[in-house]
Amino acid sequence: MAKVTRDDVARLAGTSTAVVSYVINNGPRPVAAGTRERVLAAIKELGYRPDRVAQAMASQRTDLIGLIVPDARHAFFAEMAHAVEQAAAERGKMVLVGNSDYRDEREVHYLRAFLGMRVSGLVLISQGPSENAAAEIDAWDARVVLLHRRPEAVDDVAVVTDDVGGARQVTEHMLGHGYPYVACLGGMETTPEKGDPVTDHVSGWRQAMDEAGIGTEGRLFQCAYNRYDAYHVALDLLSGPDRPPALVCATDDQAIGVLRAARELRIDVPGELAVAGFDDVKEAALTDPPLTTVATDRQAMAHAAVDLAIGEPGAAPVDRVRQFPVTLKVRRSCGCGPAA
Repeated sequence: MAKVTRDDVARLAGTSTAVVSYVINNGPRPVAAGTRERVLAAIKELGYRPDRVAQAMASQRTDLIGLIVPDARHAFFAEMAHAVEQAAAERGKMVLVGNSDYRDEREVHYLRAFLGMRVSGLVLISQGPSENAAAEIDAWDARVVLLHRRPEAVDDVAVVTDDVGGARQVTEHMLGHGYPYVACLGGMETTPEKGDPVTDHVSGWRQAMDEAGIGTEGRLFQCAYNRYDAYHVALDLLSGPDRPPALVCATDDQAIGVLRAARELRIDVPGELAVAGFDDVKEAALTDPPLTTVATDRQAMAHAAVDLAIGEPGAAPVDRVRQFPVTLKVRRSCGCGPAA
């Protein structure tokens, strides 16, 4: 069977190939409703499938958006990637996902690969500060949007959340329960970097403690962002003589590991230990007890990132950094009652 072409569609619809192109690509020129219906009917009758490769070669752009995440197995990044995919689909785009595994060379590898594919735009959840990544982005002169994290080395448009304010808010809430102090489970960074969410969570915790006149020395503990490392760190911390009365974790995944360790050690949460997290991943509402946490608006952030990445027509100018607010999700793990 001969391949159906755009000319075939145009002949059956009684119009030009240019109009067929406008219908398929939803622009750049408007098409009358009646003509659009004839073209769509012809496409359906003939079984026409646009040659996306040829379109990409002609326009030097594809209908693809590149998304690079540190680790898609992590609940937060999985939910963020899903939100980006949904936002892209609403705009007729598909998403290619690459995992940097928190490694600079992997991040650069996917930057080169996706930009070389002439993606319409690229959304980067960076694994950390990377001069090599910044150089790669500059070399391609590509539209790259930083999401969730804004490394100082990369000066592209960023979509972030109020990490400092959210951590301060949850710490203040915990202190409001009357705990003598609130400890913090942060990240592994030895040199805090501006624009890193976990570093900002620690900063927000410090601000709340300082404003309450409570010292933080010896009350910040280091841990990787995942529940598995947090579980082992918590086993040592909670079984020691200086077990904190309350603990704010930089991520929900860490908090989930802490809750598991507390259960194994038969430490009542929140009776003997109050726990809170950050991110409000879906699993946070199903932990035992349900986890108090800081919710980020991942859907809104994903939509903003995709719009910026593909250059949404008619979009209003935005600041270099677009920050979204957070919401405190109060549940039982902090000491609030079942109705909270």
